[in-house]
Formats: sequence, C-alpha cells, structure tokens
Amino acid sequence: MNIFVAVDNNWAIGNRGDLLIRIPNDHKMFRQETTGKVVVLGRKTLDTFPQGLPLKNRTNIILSSNPDFQVKDGIVAHSLEELLKVLKKYKSEDVYVIGGDSVYRQMLPYCDVAHVTKIDHKYQADAYFPNLDELPEWEITADSEEQTYFDVAYRFVKYERRR
Repeated sequence: MNIFVAVDNNWAIGNRGDLLIRIPNDHKMFRQETTGKVVVLGRKTLDTFPQGLPLKNRTNIILSSNPDFQVKDGIVAHSLEELLKVLKKYKSEDVYVIGGDSVYRQMLPYCDVAHVTKIDHKYQADAYFPNLDELPEWEITADSEEQTYFDVAYRFVKYERRR
C-alpha cells in the first residue's frame, strides 16, 4: 500500500482541519498517481473535499467510527479491522492512504511506499505525520529537483520500507 502526504519541515500536515498550503503541482501529482486507484481516508478528510463528496474516478474508502455514517459513491469501514478486510479486494499497489493524521498513523504499518511532498517551510499546525527520516525501516528511494510555488520551495520524495 501507498501513502500520499504533504509535510512541512516539522512533518506537519494540517491545521484546524485544512491543508497547510495548496500547491497546484502537488495536486497534479496526486491526481496522476491516484486516478483509477483506491484512496483511503478519514471522515474529517472527506469533509474537506468539495461539497464533502468522494473524489471522482477513484474508489473512495472512508474510515469512520460512527456506525451510522454512510456516504454516496463511497465505501465506509467502521474499524481498522473492517478496513483491512475491505482492502483485501484490491491490489495493494493500487491503494493510497491520503489522510488525515489518525488514518495515516493507523495505516503506516501496512504501507510499503510513501509519496511525500516535502515543503521547505514551518507552518502553524495541529496535525502531524510520523517523521520517516527518523524511522530506520524507511529509506529515500527517489528525490525530485527542488521546485517553487511563489516563494515556497518543495520537492517530491519517495520513501520505501526496507526489506
């Protein structure tokens, strides 16, 4: 399974239920990588999408502990165990975990690849991703040239779990 995440210098991913910054090239990379695939996300992340609706041209699986939660055009799993059972129907390499922080933390042990947009800035934040640079089981296998969006530098870094 894959993870797709954008982090700042402190591995922050969000503040007050929203992204830290919206970088068009990051969104383009996300679309290219996940279109036609399976995305796994939490209910709060779903709430940040346009009209709170699942992403088009993808199988959306939403993790929500609320037993009454349902969503049009999405699959709902109400526990990690139920989510893992649902995911067995799909090829692992076609599954992308896309947030938020609690879903990332629960799913990280099951993922082998992390696509990380590293943003060279420190933002005010209240949600974080585990620092893969400090986890010995993860290594960088690809690193793009630095790019800029206005005055913000960023790069795309691919991490893979060591075998």
